[in-house]
Amino acid sequence: MVKNIVSTVWTGKSHFETDNLSGHKLTMFDKSQDNGNTVGFAPKALMLSSLAGCSGLDVISLLEKMRAEVTNFKVIVTAELTDEHPKFYKNVKVDYHFTDSDLKPEKIQKAVNLSVTKYCGVMEMFRQFATVETEIYLHTLEK
Repeated sequence: MVKNIVSTVWTGKSHFETDNLSGHKLTMFDKSQDNGNTVGFAPKALMLSSLAGCSGLDVISLLEKMRAEVTNFKVIVTAELTDEHPKFYKNVKVDYHFTDSDLKPEKIQKAVNLSVTKYCGVMEMFRQFATVETEIYLHTLEK
């Protein structure tokens, strides 16, 4: 079993600095506080970025293997928090936007489905506490 360890340190106010397995660091903070010029992320929003990144990395890798590369690819995640504490995401929508002059819809659908159902561990974690819906959007470039 693989064990991952991160270290997160309070740096003052409502700021925490955390590292990851690559050794890089990022700042997290309470978005409801005045954070001045601090560049960082709110923890719950970072979860949504992790979901988009995990699935996006799968999809791009699969499309390359299928020889169905696209010019542009964007993942937009919209999530709804519960009203009561502890607040957590209960409904999550993941929109996959693909742009190219020669889109291959069947391969795109297959790559997204494989990410959503088989490869993306973050997606599986989200399904443990939220309803997750996905949708694919194809945008054709003029040749």
